[in-house]
Amino acid sequence: MRALLQRVQHAAVTVDGTTVGEIGPGLLIFICAMQGDTEAEANQLAAKIAKLRIFKDDAGKMNLSIADAGGAALIVSQFTLAADTSRGNRPGFSPAASPDDGRRLYDYFSAAVGRLGIPVANGEFGADMDVSLTNAGPVTIWLDTAA
Repeated sequence: MRALLQRVQHAAVTVDGTTVGEIGPGLLIFICAMQGDTEAEANQLAAKIAKLRIFKDDAGKMNLSIADAGGAALIVSQFTLAADTSRGNRPGFSPAASPDDGRRLYDYFSAAVGRLGIPVANGEFGADMDVSLTNAGPVTIWLDTAA
């Protein structure tokens, strides 16, 4: 699985003008299931994200996890993280999981993050979403379970 994390002060997802997910301070997590991914990769990625010490402590050092900082997660499906740009100018997305597997693993990943005690809000799988955020730091981190 691939994830792009952004530490945020605020983030929201709207679909057709309606807010479907919103958080205050925490992480905006763009997530993509890749071909061959299973629940094991979803659990591994959720655990890694929950333990990342990328929030500031009282001394201003990045030393706290999302749970330590009392943050929430807004999880948004984004198959374009699977983009293959090795040939030509039009990306290919064949490395992404099928839509059915992608939806199943997206839901599973979201639940796994929630089971770790992190409040979760979601985008809408497969929808044309508008995402707004205030990046804090900025801090943006890319994770891949295959790497």
